[in-house]
Amino acid sequence: MTETVLVTGGTGYVASWCIATLLERGYRVRTTVRSQAKQDAVRAALPQALEPPVQLSFAIADLTSDEGWDEAVKGIDYVLHVASPLGGEGVTNAEDLIVPARDGALRVLRAATEAGVKRVVMTSAANASSPSSYADESVTDETLWTNPEDPKLIPYRKSKTIAEKAAWDFMANQSGRTTLTTILPGAVFGPVLSASTIGSVEIIARMLRGGMPGTPRIGLEVVDVRDLADIHLRAMVSPDAAGQRFLATGEFLWMRDIAQTLRSGLGTAAAKVPTRNLPDFLVRFTATFLDRSLRPIMPGLGRRNRHSTEKAFRLLGWKPRPAAETVLATGESLIQWKVV
Repeated sequence: MTETVLVTGGTGYVASWCIATLLERGYRVRTTVRSQAKQDAVRAALPQALEPPVQLSFAIADLTSDEGWDEAVKGIDYVLHVASPLGGEGVTNAEDLIVPARDGALRVLRAATEAGVKRVVMTSAANASSPSSYADESVTDETLWTNPEDPKLIPYRKSKTIAEKAAWDFMANQSGRTTLTTILPGAVFGPVLSASTIGSVEIIARMLRGGMPGTPRIGLEVVDVRDLADIHLRAMVSPDAAGQRFLATGEFLWMRDIAQTLRSGLGTAAAKVPTRNLPDFLVRFTATFLDRSLRPIMPGLGRRNRHSTEKAFRLLGWKPRPAAETVLATGESLIQWKVV
């Protein structure tokens, strides 16, 4: 019997790849959207090989409201809770992200446990399993929790930590059959499935457009969105994944490495990509006073800390592809979709 998976936030970048991967592997998929008008956007983001998406259905539900979630989980075997507010430009109040992230996760878990789904796989972030300062020269794993009381935490990082903690606290008081697994990705790059759903790859689009004067000395653990979808599915069905956190970070690259990979792999299409390093003081000044979109990645300035994915490899057999391959696939996809 074909199992049915609910994916929250179907219009999102990661969610769209989870939907596509589930359909390719023969699952029925239901996804939540905030309005019926969003359904066409989800369908348009599916690879052509999956059309018509006869195994895809929709539920109207929003993380900020209780309405619709009981209906969304009816008849569902698994839930991939991928939807979460992003900490982009203009977000300065942590509560603006914490409330929908935490309360949204609890709405999904409450509905899922009451419906008796087998497992909820929730997307958190490596930011929720990191030392307070990335300048700490260490290799850390899932046993570490970010301190949400650290006053220096950016709103996005604080919201992901608090939301994941709330999810685990909720599940600790449940006695039903539903289990929880959380996935903690690094910087998510990779191909986009539509011009309107580019998520975290906007930074690469910006590089290709020539919108950056240079490369900040920021380090990222690059994970391919296709590999991220894969680990969600592995965690969904593996008996060993119940009650576990899994870091899903990839290979470490400096922004300059990313720029040079684009230049060497895309030729003239990457002619506007800057390759000179920007001084740290200039990057801090720009992020503080001129360009707020840089703030979410500022913790990676001069970064030394790394994360270990040994647990995901050992328990799930998960191994991400090389970061350079992901970076090039991202650039090629953005060009194909005429985003740049």
